[in-house]
Amino acid sequence: MIGAVIAMQSEADILLDQMKITSSLTVSGKPVYIGSAFGKDITLVVCGVGKVNAALGTQLLISKFNVDTIFNFGVAGGLNETTKLCEVYQIEKAVQFDFDLTQLNGTKMGTLDEYSENYLPLSSFNAPYPKKNLGTSDRFNDSVSDYNLLTQELNADIRDMEGGAIVQVALSAKLPVYSVKAISDVAGSGSTTEQFLKNKAKALENLKKKLSIFIEELN
Repeated sequence: MIGAVIAMQSEADILLDQMKITSSLTVSGKPVYIGSAFGKDITLVVCGVGKVNAALGTQLLISKFNVDTIFNFGVAGGLNETTKLCEVYQIEKAVQFDFDLTQLNGTKMGTLDEYSENYLPLSSFNAPYPKKNLGTSDRFNDSVSDYNLLTQELNADIRDMEGGAIVQVALSAKLPVYSVKAISDVAGSGSTTEQFLKNKAKALENLKKKLSIFIEELN
């Protein structure tokens, strides 16, 4: 069974609109929907925004619903000229750029204590969508220091507030994890908040049209 962990209800709705839902419930305060779409059994949890919510939602899918694959999708912010507004990209690897043990361990920014590398790998789709590096943190801002860290030190292309945590939990459970993102805002093109509010619906609509391509690949 596919376990979809999605931050916001508006993001989840682009799949729920196309699902045959057989049951719904609330677990640990999180809405959970069980059903099928595109010939695949799916359990979807709307986890809420941020890394702790994302980790909780992912672990619920693994522990309570025994999913075999983790799938994350939604909107995210672009960081360079290779990420275009409302376009869809698959995530190749993810780093939590607000995790910092450099002073203690001498490791690169974002390196979890149980890993030797800061970026964690995701499984890849065969679908011909460009692969990008994702930076995750518990903040949404236009910080110059964050931008410089992401682009100059970490070479990230996209940023969000959940992906890195989802990948960490999935890999800890030895499950394949996939992620696709539609770009709602691009750093350096004005307020990311204004861009997000303006472009979120269009980005999600574009992603909705492509969900079947990705889900049909998943086991």
